[in-house]
Amino acid sequence: MIPVVTMAHEIPGRDVAEIIGITRGSVVKARFFVRDIFAAFRNFLGGEVNEYSRLLEDSREVAYARMIKHAQEMGADAVISFRFSTATIMEGSSEILAYGTAVKLK
Repeated sequence: MIPVVTMAHEIPGRDVAEIIGITRGSVVKARFFVRDIFAAFRNFLGGEVNEYSRLLEDSREVAYARMIKHAQEMGADAVISFRFSTATIMEGSSEILAYGTAVKLK
C-alpha cells in the first residue's frame, strides 16, 4: 500500500501515533551528449530546454518512488514534511533527493 504523502506537517483528520524516522530516496543522473547538443540549440534560440525538463522530471519520479519504497520498508502509513532537494555531484550530473518523515497513523 502506498502511504499518504504530504508536504504539510500533519494530515487533516488524522493523528500521528508514532514518528518512525526519516525516509529518503535518491537518484544521480548525468546529462547525455546527444541531449546536450539539442539543448544547446534550444538555449541559443531561447525557450524551455525540454530535454533537461524531462530528465529532471524522470529523476524526481525515481527519487519519489524510492522514498515511498523506503517508507513502506519502515512500516510507515504516511510521509509528512515531504521535500525534494538537488545537489551537483560533478559537472554534468546531479543528485535528486526525495525525503520526509515516515509516520504511523492512529
